[in-house]
Amino acid sequence: MGQCGITSSKTVLVFLNLIFWVENEVNHSIQKVYNEYNGTNTDAPSRAIDYVQRQLHCCGIHNYSDWRNTRWFKESKNNSVPVSCCQPSISNCTGTLTRPSDLYQEGCEALVVKKLKEIMMYVIWSALTFASIQMLGMLCACVVLCRRSHDPAYELLVTTNSYA
Repeated sequence: MGQCGITSSKTVLVFLNLIFWVENEVNHSIQKVYNEYNGTNTDAPSRAIDYVQRQLHCCGIHNYSDWRNTRWFKESKNNSVPVSCCQPSISNCTGTLTRPSDLYQEGCEALVVKKLKEIMMYVIWSALTFASIQMLGMLCACVVLCRRSHDPAYELLVTTNSYA
């Protein structure tokens, strides 16, 4: 009993360590993509960030002030965030940080994680449904096999030393 407990606790620790490592890698990757943003909308990271910010109504990783730490913000020196951070109801929004009320206040990281969790729930429910159907099929096959083996009309195809 003690050995099983030690083994399972080590497994849990390894699994938790793996979760924290993956979370750290995801955060690092998100920061890297934001740092690769160039504002021209010609490369994949820039298009992806603009698309996510427009579709999810968010700005930055945690909020719009995250843009201050990016290479694009420092190189452009215009004290603004991408126009994709602008709320659509504001017609003349330029992304300037002097008017933060024109910008989305919520960061994108939490919204992306929420969206991914929703998608994963659909995947999990689909997998569980498929597994349930498979188990039901196996149960039906076992019932048919058990009933068939007690049927007097059923005779074995295998005799003592030969196959039929």
